[in-house]
Amino acid sequence: MLTQIHTRKWLQYGLGLVFGFAFGFLLQKGRVCHYDVILRQLLLEDFTVLKVMLSAIVTGMIGVYALRAAGWVTLHKKAGSLGTSIPGPLIFGIGFALLGYCPGTAVGAVGHGALDALIGGVLGIMIGAGLYAAAYPKLKQRVLNLGSFGDKTLIDVLPVRNPWLVILPVAAIIALVLLCLERMGL
Repeated sequence: MLTQIHTRKWLQYGLGLVFGFAFGFLLQKGRVCHYDVILRQLLLEDFTVLKVMLSAIVTGMIGVYALRAAGWVTLHKKAGSLGTSIPGPLIFGIGFALLGYCPGTAVGAVGHGALDALIGGVLGIMIGAGLYAAAYPKLKQRVLNLGSFGDKTLIDVLPVRNPWLVILPVAAIIALVLLCLERMGL
């Protein structure tokens, strides 16, 4: 089945569209596409966004490694560096704080009619992506490769052979954090 997906572009695009709509629908249902919810998260008053993100991390972590264990997928890790891990999140954080949306929630907010997300978010994403693409050759040469740490994951760095020895405790810690947030009414 996966081979059929890899060999048929129309199927890849169709699945991307279906999963994109599903993702947007779930973001809407989780209320994380609303500016006021995101603003209250940034003010540490409402932890809905954090709860959705932590739930997604646990689901993705378990799902990817379960699919890998079943032999359905292989991991294609990308090399990281300080040159990508510091400026990228800083730019993302500045945009997130100024606009009140991340790329996913901006597109979701456009879906429910938020013009600020359309003009500031989607237009900003397109302009930023264009500027990055134009500057990429120079950035790669001067910034992006600084402090390279290879394609290591947390599981690769820790002295464990079985990835589940990392995944299960991390999942348990995240579940505990989610439980504490719920009990505290946040």
